[in-house]
Amino acid sequence: MPSIFQINIPAEHHDDIAYIQSSLAKDQGIDPGRIRHISIRKQSIDARGRNIKLVISLEAWIDEEYTPADIYSPAFKNVKNEKEVYIIGAGPAGYFAALQLLLSGRKPVIIERGKDARSRRRDLAELTKNHIVNTESNYCFGEGGAGTYSDGKLYTRSDKRGDIKSVLDLFIHFGASPNIGIDAKPHIGTNKLPEIIQHMRECILAHGGEIHFEKRLDDFEVQFDQIHSLTFNGNEKVLASQMILATGHSSRMIFEMLHHKNILLEAKPFALGVRAEHAQSMIDQAQYHCNARPDYLPAAYYHFVSQEMERGVYSFCMCPGGIIAPCSTSPGEIVTNGWSPSKRNNPYANSGIVVEIRLEDILKSGYQENPLMTLEFQRDIEQLACKMGGGNQTAPAQRLVDFVEGKTSNTLPVCSYTPGTKSVNLDQVLPDFIAKRLKSGFKNFGKKMRSYYTNEAILVAPESRTSSPIKIPRDTKSMQHPQIGGLYPCGEGAGYAGGIVSAAIDGMKCAACSIT
Repeated sequence: MPSIFQINIPAEHHDDIAYIQSSLAKDQGIDPGRIRHISIRKQSIDARGRNIKLVISLEAWIDEEYTPADIYSPAFKNVKNEKEVYIIGAGPAGYFAALQLLLSGRKPVIIERGKDARSRRRDLAELTKNHIVNTESNYCFGEGGAGTYSDGKLYTRSDKRGDIKSVLDLFIHFGASPNIGIDAKPHIGTNKLPEIIQHMRECILAHGGEIHFEKRLDDFEVQFDQIHSLTFNGNEKVLASQMILATGHSSRMIFEMLHHKNILLEAKPFALGVRAEHAQSMIDQAQYHCNARPDYLPAAYYHFVSQEMERGVYSFCMCPGGIIAPCSTSPGEIVTNGWSPSKRNNPYANSGIVVEIRLEDILKSGYQENPLMTLEFQRDIEQLACKMGGGNQTAPAQRLVDFVEGKTSNTLPVCSYTPGTKSVNLDQVLPDFIAKRLKSGFKNFGKKMRSYYTNEAILVAPESRTSSPIKIPRDTKSMQHPQIGGLYPCGEGAGYAGGIVSAAIDGMKCAACSIT
């Protein structure tokens, strides 16, 4: 049996197995020849000092022969003639629910309002270049969900929700780099994720599952407190007794339909703020204590958290070497998000900087208490941002220090947000309780990272789709809605996940419950 060790080595030796092995031998005071094999389990960069280290957790076979582990190969079953479970949404929750059903011997039927990953690209190009929002196919709607073209970050703090390793193993099985299994902050990249999603689709179809694109759930019928039928595209009706509802955090039509049908929903706290973009070289210099980042180090990352006036202010979805993307799902609104390619080699670094919003903040802002009040608040800010930006996808923006000091920026830095930016005092876009906390947070973040607080950084508003503003209740054991048998609220849209991995875990859990 291998033994587990942790060692620290200079980061420049990150890919030198012989050096790692000799370092382990020296650390343990043994002859290097006694180490027959090493296998890296996890690795992360420690950049707190000027001598940057790689922290490695590894398995070592000492004085015994190495036996390679079997390559993970999931035992998917042919389910063509098995009982159907309908899955609404082809994001990570929906696809991993389908894969779990294949493992369990049940037939997944996936219904997705958007297009397949390849076809989505044309609609994203129209949005970016011509400011035309396709309400059915965009950064949020379509195969793979919001994650497909928003980066493919796989790190999560959701280890208590389920088996993270099983999710990463499946990604590797379908073509992701094995490095995602060992990196502390695993990341696939927007340029590589669509092909992996395609491989998942091909697997689901090859094993007898079904996937239907450009088909939208418009209604469903309940009989005797149990799902009975589903209606798609206005008039296409099918009988169904089970529905995993995995529609993502931006499917407002679903929330409104549930509310109209008097199905229990809850307004949910979320977070909202801006996208902050710096030159990546500036972040590299600050984090790595260098004038120029060496080739062996990845584009530097940062993470900030502070308490400002009894509310959390924090960085969200940080994208080293990334791009700010237009993520609106309807005309007349501005929504920003970020993504990075696998190499993270773009010249900018961006991150959401957001403020925790509680239900009492919504009520104090003048909204009537109801399950959709957080959604209404979110939508109003997005629509105001569009109006202030000029009525299309041009986003309101301001230099960072100018925002904190309440000055309208005379000029704006070059920015990765392709539809363009317009100089606006963001106090006119953001509610006062958010703007005040952001300003205080930026000052504190500037104390934590040298050169972060600079007028060379640009803020683009708003970062508003951090998580679902709605929660769809469910029983903790059966995973079903408390009112309706066979309805499984799932993933980020239902309020039970916050990213690709946690959504995938939740999809697998819902699928497992649907067959019991």
